[in-house]
Amino acid sequence: MSADADPTHRRAADPAGDRGAAAAAAAYPVGAPGAPGAPADPLAPVRLTEASARRVLLVQAVESSDPPAALWSPEDAAWASRLATETAGPAAPPARWLEQRARHACERLLPRDAALAAAAAPPRLPGGLGRAAAAAAAVAFVAGLAADSLAGRGRIDLLAPPWLLLVAWNLAVYLLLAVRWPAPAGRSGSLRRWLGRALQRMPRTATRSGAAAALAVFAAAWAERGAALLRARAALVLHVAAAALALGLVAGLYLRGLVLDFRAGWQSTFLDAGAVHALLGVLLGPASAASGIALPDVAGVAALRVGPGAAATAPAAGWIHLLAVTLLLAVVLPRALLAAAAAVQAAWRARRVELPLAAPYYVRLLAAGRRVAPRVQVLAHGSAPDAGAALGLRALLAATLGAIDDAHGLRLEAPVRYGDEDGAVPPPPAGTTLRVALVDLAATPEAEAHGRWLAVLRAASPVPVVLLADEGAWQRRFAALPERSAERRAAWGALAAAHGVGFASVDLGQPAAGAGRAALEQALEQASGPQPYPPPDAATTPATTPATTPSHGKPDRPR
Repeated sequence: MSADADPTHRRAADPAGDRGAAAAAAAYPVGAPGAPGAPADPLAPVRLTEASARRVLLVQAVESSDPPAALWSPEDAAWASRLATETAGPAAPPARWLEQRARHACERLLPRDAALAAAAAPPRLPGGLGRAAAAAAAVAFVAGLAADSLAGRGRIDLLAPPWLLLVAWNLAVYLLLAVRWPAPAGRSGSLRRWLGRALQRMPRTATRSGAAAALAVFAAAWAERGAALLRARAALVLHVAAAALALGLVAGLYLRGLVLDFRAGWQSTFLDAGAVHALLGVLLGPASAASGIALPDVAGVAALRVGPGAAATAPAAGWIHLLAVTLLLAVVLPRALLAAAAAVQAAWRARRVELPLAAPYYVRLLAAGRRVAPRVQVLAHGSAPDAGAALGLRALLAATLGAIDDAHGLRLEAPVRYGDEDGAVPPPPAGTTLRVALVDLAATPEAEAHGRWLAVLRAASPVPVVLLADEGAWQRRFAALPERSAERRAAWGALAAAHGVGFASVDLGQPAAGAGRAALEQALEQASGPQPYPPPDAATTPATTPATTPSHGKPDRPR
């Protein structure tokens, strides 16, 4: 029997798996999401190490992109799940089971495609990130070394733009960092979008095994989940480069001073000796105090002025020392501290990449692995679903999320009557993974009623909310008017988008239809993600609410 087919072989070769509960306790501290002894919600977001998160996201991308059988087959997926159960143990939390499954899946998956193997491997110091920082520092140092504007025409110009601009630029950066600290999570949105676009272009020609689609999905997912980590690493590289630029400028001054006899002076059309004395006191005062080199008085500064009939004659050695100390104090030292802080932050974030276990992929996977059972709370508006719609809803949820437990998997609450939207909302039972706000597509969406209801649901619990419109009755009445059906779906979709919940319109009388499952999956993805859900079919359906007469949440009558 091959090693791949023999779970006991893999387990014996895996010391991490043999550590069992000890490894789980180390990876998931008590009280952390997904940890042993943590509060009840098994699908709370979990934080994994960068390597584990990249493997989990990569396997998710492959399994979500309809890969060819030669790359990843259903038998491979079943093998990875079975082996994860063996190595993680029956009492392991869901996050550890996902980690083990992704690790085992990569044992088969990565040898089949080099591009996938490269995507799964995070950069390591002194590897990828170290080389990037070293390359940026080398380029910046050479640029500073080559900048000889400070020592042009055989003299040190005390008002030369390069060092003044370098100091001013760094002070502006420090001020901006102070104003924006601590950076809100939303500030990484532009970075995520840029990274997503950039990374998705890379895999198109990187593979020949059919993994290009999976790599594009992985790139978008990693740009989303790893944005904070990537931002910290980018900050580290930029801070190192800025410090190296200043060091190159200082080194250039001293190297040229060894072989050239520089003189110091200044010239200006608008500034007199008094203004230059005050400016130099502000800029070079800290360096003067630190080095013990005294600055000249106003008369001494006036004697340094260079003009058509006056050449620079003062020795430049003291001024070079002052400029060097200023750059060290204003640029090199702060940037070194910021780089160290960015390195610490990057290392901290590399151990805490957050994954949302409430996303449909994880719910289905964990349910199939018997790690969690999907639990759905259904809150209807207007009237309760009839028996046929309730059975259809259960079948749709089971097809989308996995097997629904008969005793606790689906909880139907009493319907909310029109006008009672501001009333108390039943709290979700412990372990609830999804809340479904059920409406009739035939009802006209009203911001004053349904909108308030959705707002109350969103505020009552962090459990994801999906607005599900049952279009069975509508289709029986208006099947011959597809344009009107599209308008009504767009109206409900716009209301859902305004409140940041997912939206799906499904005929619960035909829940097994592929379109119904696809619509609910898309709504679930948006409900568990960071962005509000856009109206469905925005490119093909009207974006505005149809001009229908409000029916106070009641179904429209056929005309």
